Amino acid sequence: MAKKYSSKIGGQAVIEGVMMRGERSMATAVRDENGNVVVESRYITPVSEKSGVYRTPFVRGIFNFFDSMATGVKTLLRSGEVFEGDVEPGKVEKWMAKKLKINIYDVMMVFSVILGVALAIGLFIFLPLGVITGIKALVAEFVSAEANSLWYVTLLYALLEGVIRIIIFVSYIAFTTLIKTVKRTYMYHGAEHKTISCYEHGLELTVENVQKMTTVHDRCGTTFMFIIMLVSIVVFSIVGIFEPYLASLGAWKNVVLFASRIVLLPIIMGISYEMLKTMARYDNVLVKILKFPGLALQKLTTKQPDDAMVECAIAAFDTVMRMDADDSIPEQRFDTKKPYSKARGEIENMLKGADASDVDWIFCEVTGVKRSRLAELTHIKYAEYEKAVEFAKRRKKGEPLWRILGNVDFYGCKININSDVLCPRCETEELAERALQSLKEGDRALDMCAGSGCIAVVLALKGNCSVTACDISSAALEVAKQNAQINGVADKITFVRSDMFQNVEGKFDLIVSNPPYIPHGDISGLDAEVRDYDPHIALDGGEDGLDFYRRIAEDCAEYLLDGGRVLMEVGIGQAESVCRLFEKSFSCEIVKDMQGVERIVIASWNKADIPSNKDTETVD
Repeated sequence: MAKKYSSKIGGQAVIEGVMMRGERSMATAVRDENGNVVVESRYITPVSEKSGVYRTPFVRGIFNFFDSMATGVKTLLRSGEVFEGDVEPGKVEKWMAKKLKINIYDVMMVFSVILGVALAIGLFIFLPLGVITGIKALVAEFVSAEANSLWYVTLLYALLEGVIRIIIFVSYIAFTTLIKTVKRTYMYHGAEHKTISCYEHGLELTVENVQKMTTVHDRCGTTFMFIIMLVSIVVFSIVGIFEPYLASLGAWKNVVLFASRIVLLPIIMGISYEMLKTMARYDNVLVKILKFPGLALQKLTTKQPDDAMVECAIAAFDTVMRMDADDSIPEQRFDTKKPYSKARGEIENMLKGADASDVDWIFCEVTGVKRSRLAELTHIKYAEYEKAVEFAKRRKKGEPLWRILGNVDFYGCKININSDVLCPRCETEELAERALQSLKEGDRALDMCAGSGCIAVVLALKGNCSVTACDISSAALEVAKQNAQINGVADKITFVRSDMFQNVEGKFDLIVSNPPYIPHGDISGLDAEVRDYDPHIALDGGEDGLDFYRRIAEDCAEYLLDGGRVLMEVGIGQAESVCRLFEKSFSCEIVKDMQGVERIVIASWNKADIPSNKDTETVD
């Protein structure tokens, strides 16, 4: 017998794409709603490394069948998650949607399940057996029971049952060809066959070469199903010889017959699988005769694909070829989509009791959509949904939202934050606004205890002035530099690592500061979102919370130009105490925030009006 070259790669058509499976990998290539070919791939366990049942003749067919069916259904579902096509539904789809309330894409997703389970057990076992039982009962009215139970009559009934089974199968396949979307899947089925055939013929995998190939293939699942039905005729015919001995069971006879079909199905699958494997390797006259019915049936389940479909099949095949040869190639995953309403409902359910706006900001961050446009979303990428779930889990544990998101909108500027810097609050925005009001174009400003650099960025961007930003933490200064770069003001800000004024040079029109001001003993009692996530170096203001204000009051005059000001954010109840620190050399003003809390102290210094408290040297 002349052997025929057979590839070890097989495939399956999916929704708007093709899946290919090799020895060590599998890949699915699908066209997304934008018309781009996207590929999902993963490594699989080779048959040689699986249990022996996957290699034992006649037994391997059973396990491979169910393994392939499970993989096929999963792949079909995955492809459906990617595809949101604009194919116009045909008449059958519209009728099913209107009369039966069936979504055609739902039908497509369970198509493999129906074909693999419902057809194998329901349509191909129960229904044919029921028809034959009815025929036997009808014939019994005209012939004797003895004649009706002769072995050759029983054999004839078994043959007729097989023919009925084939008619049901072919009719079902013919019906599916009326559905426009299923027709497209059959076109992808043709692309899969053509691509494998092109490779087996030793041709380069180009669209032109692939299109020259036939749409039918020896190892097709359709042929396998047809072989199963042919083998079942033989097996059930042999079993039928023993049927007369079941007459004493009465009504239970039909139950036993049905059960026998189920029990024998694995044996039929095992035999059919070996036949399919053997026939795929040879191409002589006898094999061609045996192949013919299955290949003819493929004329229904495969259609001529267009070039775009062939490109999908080639992409999947090429991916499997490369991954089978090189296991260092990384796996790929579809970035599928999820309905926004469903995704939002799940996140809201995770964050019950949290601020309602938290959900909005989470979705703004993961999708890049403005909050005012969230209602317009219909779907989000699955990767975005997974990110939202990750954020929600962290938020549920008490982590502050802005820490999770890694950035905050501060006075119209995007400010990145991490564990090295304090998360800017709305009251600090009010400090920044007052600072802007105090500046004129060309002024020089110093941001003392700059942290994330939020105030320095606002002053440089919107105050059109030069800014020096200093902080004792080098890690905080790195964050501040990043924020200056993000907001396009890196050239307007000078960054200095300094313990307060220690390394600062020059004089300024304005010094603005949001220093640490929480009394040391109060930190343990702070809200967990502050205590556990903000850096304590940015919170601890000493025993009474005023340590940093004392240092500013003591040294700031040396760094202020005549008429300069110092603007400081203070804690609740600290404003009067801070003013007293400046009263000898400065005139102070207290400003309340939007909540009515005395939040900002403005200390103004005029060299001409207020004598210096520094010692002076006189010259004779």
